Parts: sequence; C-alpha cells; structure tokens
Amino acid sequence: MNVTLLTRYVAVAEELHFPRAAASLGIPLPALHSAIDKLESEVGHTLITRDNPTRLTPAGKLFLDEARRQIAAAPAPAAKPKAPAGGKAKASKGKGRAPAVKGQPKPYKKRQGR
Repeated sequence: MNVTLLTRYVAVAEELHFPRAAASLGIPLPALHSAIDKLESEVGHTLITRDNPTRLTPAGKLFLDEARRQIAAAPAPAAKPKAPAGGKAKASKGKGRAPAVKGQPKPYKKRQGR
C-alpha cells in the first residue's frame, strides 16, 4: 500500500474535514478526494462517510491504527539531490549591428566589385 495514500487518509481522519486536510497537506482538494477513493478501492471498504459532517466508518476506525503503524514502519523518503548553486551564464552569440553611416557600405554586406 502506498505511504502517500495512507498519509492523506490519516490527515483526513484527524481533521474530519476535507478542505482543512488538503490545506494542511498542501495539495488540491480533488487530489485528496481521488487519493481517498483509490485507498478505499484498494482496501475494499468505505473508510470515510462524506456526508455533513465527515465521519469515519467502523472499518475506517480500525484501519486508522493500521495506517499509522504502516506509516511509522515505512522508511524515510530519500532526500532529493541538491543542485549546485549558480550556473553557466549564456552569452549572446549574435554579432549585433553597427549603426548605419551615410555613404558607407553596410558592415554586414559585401561590396560588389566593378
């Protein structure tokens, strides 16, 4: 079972309010609803009633302890490699244009021989 799904379930179970749980996790509300739906389909039981007020079902109460144990037993996520500070500056490769002077040939055009 995915630890992310379990973490999201525990957040909803503790808050008993989907929008507050989504805000505390820092994820959009539809992502939280779909995560709970996916977890319920994996477990095979309805864990949360989404009526007003949101409540845990008896199966959800039993599963809450199991979810907390699995989260505690899961290894810590690997740290993301830190990118080195700074970067290579890119210089413009164009030649640019010199200002046009009356009577002078344009600097980027060859002169025609006679």
